[in-house]
Amino acid sequence: MTPEDEKLIRRRQAGRARVMALLLGGLVLLIFAISIAKIQLGMHG
Repeated sequence: MTPEDEKLIRRRQAGRARVMALLLGGLVLLIFAISIAKIQLGMHG
């Protein structure tokens, strides 16, 4: 495997890692927003 191939693979892995981080962050924000909404509506649990 050439160094160029390794750079390409690392770049793709980094891109996928960024996408997964954004998706995970979005999920956390969604769960947080739903929790706040339920608390404000008085539906604990």
